[in-house]
Amino acid sequence: MSKSRDQKAAEIRRLMQTEGDAVAENTRGFNAGRYASVAELDDYEALKDEARAIKEDAIERLPELLEQVRETVEANGGTVYLADDAADANRYVREVCEDNGAERVVKSKSMTSEEIEVNEELEATGVDVVETDLGEWVLQVAEEAPSHIVAPAIHKSRAEIADLFNEMFADEIDEPLETAEELTAFAREQLGDRIEGADVGMTGANFVTADTGTIALVTSEGNARKSAVVPDTHVAVAGVEKVVPSVEDLQPFVELIGRSGTGQDITSYISLLTPPVESPPVDFDDEETPMAEGGKAEREFHLVLIDNGRLAMREDDQLRETLYCIRCSACSNVCGNFQSVGGHAFGGETYSGGIATGWEAGIEGLDTAAEFNDLCTGCSRCVNACPVEIDIPWINTVVRDRINRGESGEFDWLVDGLTPDEEPGGMDLGKRFFGNFSTVAKVGSATAPLSNWLAETDAARAAMERVLGIDRRRELPAFQRQTLVDWFEARGGSRVDATDATREAVLYPDLYTNHVQVERGKAAVRTLEALDVSVRIPDVTSSGRAPLSQGMIATAERHAHEVYGALAEHIDADRDVVVVEPSDLAMFEREYEKFLPQKSQERLADDSYEVMEYLYGLLHNGADASALRNASDGPVETDRVAYHSHCQQRTLGLEAHTVSVLDDLGYDVVTSETECCGMAGSFGYKTEYYELSMDVGEPLREQFSTDDARERTVVASGTSCLEQLDALLSRPTQHPVELVAPR
Repeated sequence: MSKSRDQKAAEIRRLMQTEGDAVAENTRGFNAGRYASVAELDDYEALKDEARAIKEDAIERLPELLEQVRETVEANGGTVYLADDAADANRYVREVCEDNGAERVVKSKSMTSEEIEVNEELEATGVDVVETDLGEWVLQVAEEAPSHIVAPAIHKSRAEIADLFNEMFADEIDEPLETAEELTAFAREQLGDRIEGADVGMTGANFVTADTGTIALVTSEGNARKSAVVPDTHVAVAGVEKVVPSVEDLQPFVELIGRSGTGQDITSYISLLTPPVESPPVDFDDEETPMAEGGKAEREFHLVLIDNGRLAMREDDQLRETLYCIRCSACSNVCGNFQSVGGHAFGGETYSGGIATGWEAGIEGLDTAAEFNDLCTGCSRCVNACPVEIDIPWINTVVRDRINRGESGEFDWLVDGLTPDEEPGGMDLGKRFFGNFSTVAKVGSATAPLSNWLAETDAARAAMERVLGIDRRRELPAFQRQTLVDWFEARGGSRVDATDATREAVLYPDLYTNHVQVERGKAAVRTLEALDVSVRIPDVTSSGRAPLSQGMIATAERHAHEVYGALAEHIDADRDVVVVEPSDLAMFEREYEKFLPQKSQERLADDSYEVMEYLYGLLHNGADASALRNASDGPVETDRVAYHSHCQQRTLGLEAHTVSVLDDLGYDVVTSETECCGMAGSFGYKTEYYELSMDVGEPLREQFSTDDARERTVVASGTSCLEQLDALLSRPTQHPVELVAPR
């Protein structure tokens, strides 16, 4: 049963209080390490492209590769079993253990074994199952589930682990354990004894090569290797998607997986096993020891390749990319929400983080994915971080759309002029409201200031919180009676005649700039005109970002076609498209690939610019900067700036343009060290996520509240960022184009 808003808020609050500090410290450390490590690679993007191509090819040829790996492993003397689902895989593993009279199984870390819950299956038959990865063993002792794909116990501090060990192993510890070294040494001794006496060893597999049957294990500890080779029976469990064509294909993944996951240039242990590997020498005089050629004890090897929904995902054009995942956790580490709350909230039955929605939807179903899917805000930082370039936000959006369509409700269609088959009838009312915010904004402006007064009444705020889930602690946007389009028409259009201008530009009137933040739109017009650009502002619909964020794909697609239809004539006339809101530019450059014909999308993307990026181009191509504020004023009180870049502005690589323009105009700029402000469009308005949103923004508040930053003018590029900074700092903020616009 789906949790209520209050239940979600309470659970998030609990996890932030109990696990948040440890998760934040570790994920942010991993993420910082990733940035540092990949910066040392000259061919980072090329490696990602290569890794992506290998996975695309492998998933495309998967049936063929599965048959090939079966042949190669069996030629080596092992056995391959293709399991239909978790129950089938567990039955096979249980029978292997029964055939070997196994009393103890030692396991290395494996998310796939977590997925099928093989531990519980074996323990129910009396088998002692021991996790040998330190983090997994800690959680086994604590009887907890992993909270991170790579570092399962990331939510536990050293002190918490010490308390756990001191309590659970009191009879075996002479002095209380305290330091990390003491804890590690104790675990090593405990696990070493258990591995030595094990009957069956079980591992996962980061990759399986079809040409040789080689299993690649990439770990930070050596116990995976021990679990594979010390017992005489080795069982490897892996999803079918782990198969790649050849050993040579492993190279880019070995380069990328450690850097992406934990910021290590290379992980501590990379084991390439082509089993059955030989056991150590045995006593030749012992007639009861079974012997194989070469005088070694006979070994068994079983490779259990698990479908469990994966082959169906392969046939699903929208979920297929999930199978390219190499389980590095970069999408978790880079995610602002995950950094605050961890995988026990941002995760499902097994998988956590951004990519978890695809895995859980494909393996467990939409109901499981629905419990955490909304924690993905679509900021797209994970796309740049992913070593195989998976479009994780799109997968999350597709699943959100399917969740919407799977719900039941009393309404038959949206109020936005759609036919009943365009959007699901049973969507949550809050999602309907935010997804159709363009309609809300039109009504709000048409009835302002009455609409603003009415929205702020106690009765209205209570109703919005109860019905729509809009947290009453958030300040609501104030709609302007005169929109930017209205203002521009009333002033008679551009003050720079097109025949005399150096360039012609179309200023795209995004939803907020047109209806709420009208002053920044006016500032953009004045700035462009000061640089001899003739400006036009067409009356065009919103980009579709709002409905897309709510999983309303049909509505977003309709907006995309309307936007392109309105802007195409300007592109034909060689006019540049200038965008104030970075998330709308990201729509043009990324999401519109899903909605428009390739040529149309490329034309729009190639001719569209973020406003500060456009100013940078003008100034660095000879435009006279003296007309802009501060360029000819000399030092003024507002020349010291604290600047925060929007998430999607960063993912598009545009942050530096704003900083450069401000530098060129004489501003002293300090940039934020925080990647996410936490607002994320409508996310921060929702009652269940308000406290998480504020927690994500806390590092930004701390930096911009230092003695140095406190005296600076705060500027930010995105609407969400400006709203969040207003809430975090309680002092005025503005868009950078307002800062540089001529008086």
